[in-house]
Amino acid sequence: MKNHLKAITALLFCCIAILSCKDETSGDYAKAVSTADTSLSKEKSIERGEYLSRVIGCDHCHTPKKMTPQGPVPDMDKWMMGFPADATLPEIVPEAVGPGKWILMHGDLTAAVGPWGVSFGANLTPADTGIGSWSFEQFKTAMTKGKYKGMENSRPLMPPMPWQSYKEMPEEDLKAIYNYLMSLEPIENVVPSYIPPDRLEQ
Repeated sequence: MKNHLKAITALLFCCIAILSCKDETSGDYAKAVSTADTSLSKEKSIERGEYLSRVIGCDHCHTPKKMTPQGPVPDMDKWMMGFPADATLPEIVPEAVGPGKWILMHGDLTAAVGPWGVSFGANLTPADTGIGSWSFEQFKTAMTKGKYKGMENSRPLMPPMPWQSYKEMPEEDLKAIYNYLMSLEPIENVVPSYIPPDRLEQ
């Protein structure tokens, strides 16, 4: 009987000790998570940036496509270079793309026409004709405030650039995407200027 009592007492003591440790550990862990340095190494940041840029579909509008039996796929030789400088737009019928009407995409998906006019996927490579001279702050302003070339006093970025979806993105994720884009092979490609809707009617 005494042995049973000793065993039960020991078991209760262990349970109390475990519960006490769990509470203390939980508090320490929560504190550690809130105060930990979560910054990534440059290499890991680039890896995460590649992952994020693919998940959010940056290439959908910023990489020319090749047509396959399964539909358009990114042309990896033109990765993130934007609308090709030597490409032409098909004839646009202004009456078809006004408010409440069609929004159309170029055949390689790097240009779009709608009530806002014609917008072109920008060159996101670190070339002189891309974002090579951009600071991270410019990139952040473009991504979270929708400002052309990341300049506070510039015109707004036009659809289909979904910057509104990115404005809550953590800064570390924005830095990761920026670091990834800056690690790409530079491709010199001068993307055409945005065409306002009033010029479609000329």
